[in-house]
Amino acid sequence: MSMDETNALIEQRKAKLAALRAKGIDPFRNKFTPAESCAEARAAYSEGREVALAGRITAHRDMGKSQFIDIKDQSGRIQVYAQKQTLGDEQFEIFKHLDLGDFIGVRGTMFTTRTGEISVKLTWFVVLGKALRPPPAKWHGLEDTEIRYRQRYLDLMSSDEVKRVFLKRSEIIREIRNFLHARGYLEVETPMMQAIPGGAAAQPFVTHHKALGCNFYLRIALELYLKRLLVGGMDRVFEIGRNFRNEGLSRKHNPEFTMLEAYQAYGDYETMMELVQSMICHVAKKVLGTLVVEHKDEQGKVTRTIDLTPPWRQVKYKDIVKERAATDWFQITPTERRERAIKLGAEIDSEYEDFEVTQAVFEKLIEPTLINPTFVTHAPKELIPLAKLSPGDAATVEVFECCINGQEIAPAYTEQNDPIEQRERLEHQAGGEQQKLDEDFLVALEHGMPPAGGMGMGIDRLCMTLLGQESIRDVILFPQLKPKYPV
Repeated sequence: MSMDETNALIEQRKAKLAALRAKGIDPFRNKFTPAESCAEARAAYSEGREVALAGRITAHRDMGKSQFIDIKDQSGRIQVYAQKQTLGDEQFEIFKHLDLGDFIGVRGTMFTTRTGEISVKLTWFVVLGKALRPPPAKWHGLEDTEIRYRQRYLDLMSSDEVKRVFLKRSEIIREIRNFLHARGYLEVETPMMQAIPGGAAAQPFVTHHKALGCNFYLRIALELYLKRLLVGGMDRVFEIGRNFRNEGLSRKHNPEFTMLEAYQAYGDYETMMELVQSMICHVAKKVLGTLVVEHKDEQGKVTRTIDLTPPWRQVKYKDIVKERAATDWFQITPTERRERAIKLGAEIDSEYEDFEVTQAVFEKLIEPTLINPTFVTHAPKELIPLAKLSPGDAATVEVFECCINGQEIAPAYTEQNDPIEQRERLEHQAGGEQQKLDEDFLVALEHGMPPAGGMGMGIDRLCMTLLGQESIRDVILFPQLKPKYPV
């Protein structure tokens, strides 16, 4: 629809609003509380039952002396039938001139049309909100992805499937909370603005605090504050919250994303392995009713099947690298590893250390192939400075990366609680830059932290996996976009 056509429709709708106001009806001041949802009315159908419903008009059929409209709320739609003789001339005339997108409240009795459609025979209605702009041309899904993400409300209006994804996302988060509460975990909240961003290696966003006269960083992870709570005697804690990373956008990355982190005193990486497997299976059964998840294309053809049935595969990091890259991968020289990695198509920065070269190969070649759940364990110690060294192999740490659907869903590890060793490894990671060292966290560790297992889980990626979505933007209501209007 052109801008001129849209503007003409807006003017027509404004004229209808003025006509309503001339009759003493202000649709933005009317009050009405529906007694039930459209879906509840349908489910409790009995002929002649009186109902009071409200929703947005999504269809309008003019039959002369009678009118049919569809109204829709969050639960679904229902048909409403209006007759001139029941409503009277003036009310019927107002009803006839309602537009698609308007909100109305209706009272009436239930009946079934000759074609078997459950409907409401209208006895009274009230206009609750006038839509001054026309709805999307397609009620069955917007095709312009820019509009879909920028004006998500239009996407939700026009696609039941999009709405289903976000209702299911809400259920997934609720079931994660239920699962953790049932296991005695305490939900907490920790600062989003931090003096030193820690707990991960990522570029932070910087913000300035005027009153304190200093910069803060939006958090890149939840970890270091949750561990302070272990020091303080909270033995099982979790937080579901937003993290921020000032890095690129992709199918798997949004600058702000939702993270779950959980820590259990006296646990270890194996405790967390059981937790992750049990929690995801619990959520899948509760929300989807199955452990076999099908991803489909736009035509409904199954493109990928993910089987969450436990027990999940466990494989050591070195073993899977040797299995997929080369059996002699760890015997060759670092220079040869770099050359081979480039040949394999991994993106290798000239500054990369040897362990980062191998990790780039893992991320490029191996991770995307791990569709069914896989715990990749015992990663190189340089990758994760906050984990404990593996007994019997000082080159690796007691960790796992849980990969599903070709992406990392949840890393976890046996937490480092030796303050002296932790200081050394964080200093190495900081590369001698003192301002990157979280001294307050190290002081907390020196007061004594119990041995613990900890894990992080990307909620958006979990939702992509369980709900069959190929882009992170399709599970985030308002994904990051460049501003439309100059700022």
